Amino acid sequence: MNEKLLHTPLCDLLDIRYPVLLAGMGGASTPELAAAVSNAGGLGILGAAAVGPEELHEWIARTRKLTDKPFGVDTLLPSTVPSGGTTQKFRAELPQGHIDFAKEFKRRHGLPDIDPNRRRGRAMAFSRDFFNQQIQVVLDEKVPVYVAGLGDPGFMVKEAHARGMKVMAIAGAIKHARRFVDSGVDIIVAQGTDGGGHNSRIGTIVLVPQVVDAVRPTPVVAAGGIADGRGLVAALALGAVGVWCGTPFLATPESGIEDFQKDVLVEASSEDTVVTRSLSGKPVRMLKNKWAEEFDASGLKPLPMPFQGLISMPLYEMARQAGRKDVAPGIAGQSVGFTKKIRPAREIVEEIVAGAIEILGRDFPSTVRFGA
Repeated sequence: MNEKLLHTPLCDLLDIRYPVLLAGMGGASTPELAAAVSNAGGLGILGAAAVGPEELHEWIARTRKLTDKPFGVDTLLPSTVPSGGTTQKFRAELPQGHIDFAKEFKRRHGLPDIDPNRRRGRAMAFSRDFFNQQIQVVLDEKVPVYVAGLGDPGFMVKEAHARGMKVMAIAGAIKHARRFVDSGVDIIVAQGTDGGGHNSRIGTIVLVPQVVDAVRPTPVVAAGGIADGRGLVAALALGAVGVWCGTPFLATPESGIEDFQKDVLVEASSEDTVVTRSLSGKPVRMLKNKWAEEFDASGLKPLPMPFQGLISMPLYEMARQAGRKDVAPGIAGQSVGFTKKIRPAREIVEEIVAGAIEILGRDFPSTVRFGA
């Protein structure tokens, strides 16, 4: 296998073997999954959006025990969240109509109360203070790569560079990509609407080349709907230097989601996802479920982050603990249709790489340049 065919500038920039990056998926991209992808030659990234500062220190330490390869941390930096406050304070500001709808939803679907002994993590107040505390941990730990899954990380770029770190940001629009470059970000992830989680209104195949043209020579990584070697080669042909993949790695033993959610992924088709604001207040692509369906049909307006999450997340936690596929199947992108079975993360990386190298090894016109 001629690995040189797949060596792009991203490999040198991040000191990785293959231009395959694990998406920093909250709840799924755990130390075990991130380390598995890094050990397989890609770049594993921790999905730390809801991970508190103390736990984040623990996650980073655990990842370093599992791999000696580079890895990253992904958090959110939404500009519209309050500067400070507690979960209790934010809950006191919730509209009564949304509270009543959530209570009725719980009753109608027979969801059990949350068992505090089975709760994952702690209830965190998504405020600017919380996000800044996470950033300080990332800086203190000198994590090789930081990724802003939402928002502009420009305020911390200079300090990150001083500590030998690289900074990435996810853009769903050309104007955002340009702003991130002006902020000094090293790598732009152009994520199209095909992808799971917070995403764009623009399709990946249209978004990526426009972002490449807009921010050149800053390297661009393609994201959204990429699940195999064909997707990686297509991304390179669009001018990207690598890919950011999430959904393919959800149905792995190393993933942090529930077993019943992994089963849903294997059963799902690409038509089984929906973009909704019912989860976080911002557009999120996820598997179809009763909460998204009923909230979106209710006439209630989604609340801004973090308030919408204070309505939805307790219900999702109840449904997760109860194993309810109809309410909490999880987040996934349109590439879920490629997921046919649960398999190790290393196998997925190797299959993506082998498939891409097989295609790149064919005879192409000399004018074709990949990863330029």
